[in-house]
Amino acid sequence: MQFSEQVLAKNHQFCIINKLAGQPVQPDKTGDISILDMCKKYFHHNLYLIHRIDRPVSGLVILAKNTKAAAWLSELFKSREINKSYLALVEGQMPQQSGTLVHQINNKGKYNKSNISNPDDEEMKDAAVTNYQVLGKTEKYTLLHLQPLTGRHHQIRAQLAAVGCPIQGDVKYGARRGNKDRSISLHAWKLSFVHPVNNEATSFEAPLPSTNLWQGCLNIINS
Repeated sequence: MQFSEQVLAKNHQFCIINKLAGQPVQPDKTGDISILDMCKKYFHHNLYLIHRIDRPVSGLVILAKNTKAAAWLSELFKSREINKSYLALVEGQMPQQSGTLVHQINNKGKYNKSNISNPDDEEMKDAAVTNYQVLGKTEKYTLLHLQPLTGRHHQIRAQLAAVGCPIQGDVKYGARRGNKDRSISLHAWKLSFVHPVNNEATSFEAPLPSTNLWQGCLNIINS
């Protein structure tokens, strides 16, 4: 895929990129070309990273074109005024058809992995919170629509594993087997927010990855 095909939207303030699973958002120790690197080459100037999604995850990433846009986009994320939706294919059965996952997450930086527990009343304000809905089932997996209300390290991955439903391919969090390309079946699907300059509601959607596993979910999503 040409990088131009990954640029879903662009204006004077920001651009929306459809990150492929396996691409790093920013430069890391592997030296693999990152989304930031590709954006710099494509737009001919530096862009500002507002948020991140994990390397094995596919889907939407916002980058700011200037410092002013970076400031207001960062504030929208901080104040939770950007609505984020994910799709995930998971092993096992969710506790209910829909519900909310609430856990305390502790980041173990040495292993780049988060440990999880159920918060007590005093810790509720710091808890990770994710709404979920079961959309349907494929031959082997359950398809979920997820809306994280907080942004903890590996939040969705850790919370789904905690309820016995690790994401397909996510061996770090208990999946039975990994994928050859080290991807996991978690897709940053939609973003929506009110544009702080023109005050208009705006939304973006990343097409599903081209793998057979994801393409097999189209009928479920469109039904």
